[in-house]
Amino acid sequence: MSSATSPPASGVRRFYDDLASDYDLMYADWQASIERQAAALSGLIGAALGDGGGAGFDVLDCACGIGTQALGLAALGHRVTGSDLSPVAAARAAKEAAARGLELRTTAADMTRLPFGDRSFDVVVCADNSLPHLLTPDAVRAALGEMRRVLRPGGVLLVSTRPYDRLRRERPESTPPQVREEAGGRTVTFQLWHWRPDGERYDLEHFQLLPGGEGESGGYEVRTRRTSYWALSQAQLTGFARRAGLTEPAWHEPEQTGFFQPVLVARRPATDPAADDA
Repeated sequence: MSSATSPPASGVRRFYDDLASDYDLMYADWQASIERQAAALSGLIGAALGDGGGAGFDVLDCACGIGTQALGLAALGHRVTGSDLSPVAAARAAKEAAARGLELRTTAADMTRLPFGDRSFDVVVCADNSLPHLLTPDAVRAALGEMRRVLRPGGVLLVSTRPYDRLRRERPESTPPQVREEAGGRTVTFQLWHWRPDGERYDLEHFQLLPGGEGESGGYEVRTRRTSYWALSQAQLTGFARRAGLTEPAWHEPEQTGFFQPVLVARRPATDPAADDA
């Protein structure tokens, strides 16, 4: 891995290794989110590729985490492989799939160096604001080049990010609290954002307040994690996709798709004269 990608990759891996056991607690109802997100993504896939003859498609989720998108897509009949920088998160995704009776192959892998053969998948998914963890143009180009490489000609890439065009204007300092209600109490998750002088990158503090702290009346255990993002505008990411050899890039907004973030859909050309290692 190049020096341009190694420092952020190591920090991102630690962030998600530590978060893997608690990631689902950010959702009021994780299973409902799994199903809702998969239906939205599968709808975009179907619009781009058809129904797959009723047999689904070969899908790589290259930032699968604990399986939020991969599990739902597998349940809908797609043949899903999951990879993630965090081996702890990828292992949990495999465990969650087994508990649901789903087939999901998982592996730990950096999206800038995917361990899959050329032209292996009909679809590559990189969802939930994962790509913006890459903080340099070289790293973004490397990741998109790898995603294109493992796509079959005519295959499609789906990348979702936060709505950064708006967020870069507003420069929020925090996110609203998300509350998970369970019998043992409430888990509260929120983030603090620290924008860098360039106005594009920010450092994030992720707070989780979990029930069961010390004291006679209970209270909360506080867990804090830190990571960084590049708030790529839609124009920036579209440009990177085009330079990676992907065509027909189009953004789809949440009100159109039902997915909770904007999604960029782009295609590897059906007739692709570019070398596979471009």
